[in-house]
This record gives sequence, C-alpha cells and structure tokens, in this order.
Amino acid sequence: MKHFFKVILGIVVVLLLYFLLKPKPIVKSIKDKNYTDYTVYCKKAFEYCKKNNLNDAYFFLVDLSVHSGKKRFYVCDFTKEKITDRYMVSHGCGSMFLLFWSKDCTKENAEISNEVNSRCSSVGKYIIGKKGVSRWGIKVNYQLYGMDKTNNNASKRAIVLHSWNAINDFEVYPDGVAEGYGCPAVSNHSMKEIIKKIDSSPKRTLLWIIK
Repeated sequence: MKHFFKVILGIVVVLLLYFLLKPKPIVKSIKDKNYTDYTVYCKKAFEYCKKNNLNDAYFFLVDLSVHSGKKRFYVCDFTKEKITDRYMVSHGCGSMFLLFWSKDCTKENAEISNEVNSRCSSVGKYIIGKKGVSRWGIKVNYQLYGMDKTNNNASKRAIVLHSWNAINDFEVYPDGVAEGYGCPAVSNHSMKEIIKKIDSSPKRTLLWIIK
C-alpha cells in the first residue's frame, strides 16, 4: 500500500513539474471570426429553429475550436446576418480535473465527451430551458437539453448555462479562462446580458456548441 501511494505521489510530482517547467508556447495571432465564417451553421440553425418552433431571431453559437482566451460565445442574429455580441466562455477540464480544475491547461484543445463524470464539454445543439438557481456567479442558471447523440447526457451530467466569478469579461489570450466541469460558463456581467436576451424571447432559444 505504501508503495502504491509513493507511485501516485511520483506521478503527481512529475505532472506538476511538467506543467510548471514546460516552455511557453509561441503566441500566434488569431483572426476573429465573423458571421460569414459560420454561414453553414447559421443556415442549419435557422432551419432547425423554424422546424422546432424556437427563437428564429437569433441563436447562441459556442466555438470550442477557438482559443479559450478569446471571445467565442457568439450571438448570431439571423435577420441582420451578423454576430451582434461576443462573450468569454469556459469549457470542461476533462481528464485534468484532479489537479487542474479552474486552471487553463486545455485552452487550445478542449476535450470533448458526452460521458457522465467526464468533466468535458459536449458538442451539439442544446435547447435552453427553465431558469433555475445556481451556486455559481450571480446564482442564476438555465437548464440545457441536449438534442443530439453527442450531448444527450446533458441533463444527467447537470450541464447548465451559468456565470462564474472566475470568467473574465475581457479577452486574456494567450492565457485561457478557467476550466470547469463541462458547463458553458460566462462572466457575471455577460450572464446579465444573456438573461435579458433569453427572457425577452417568447420562444426557447438554441445554443449550439461546435468544435
């Protein structure tokens, strides 16, 4: 038993040294994406919203292929055919949760999984449901109902849209934002704006997470 704990301690020490001593990546310029970069997604989202009687004025698009230090939570306006607002948003820490929950270890390559207890983000279409009480941020969350095979465990995993004090209002690239357990978490200020948008719509709104 003592040998086992020594092995575990050794692994922990090696991981800590790796992340503390690994060289800083070369900072690359990242082009901010526009509505036209997501034309295919926007067209499919509009058709999906019309077919399912959802909000057909706009939808939310989260692109996890974008570095987490950039604003990658988009409000895509169908009528104006433009991105009207951008927010910072977190993704799940995945397999790094034991040591690096709330850090930014996977900022350039978010882990994706639909498995329960994976602590990963899941891609796919979500319908934003009822408003509830959160233990994070401004204490408000919205249920997210996963509509695809890639995210249909969202309810089992307690995946919700909420705010988190650890999320910045502004871009922090080349650093990333804090990584949680898979929920798309935004800043407190952003959440207040998003709440107004969601609550002002007589129909439910689509949130689509892609990578």
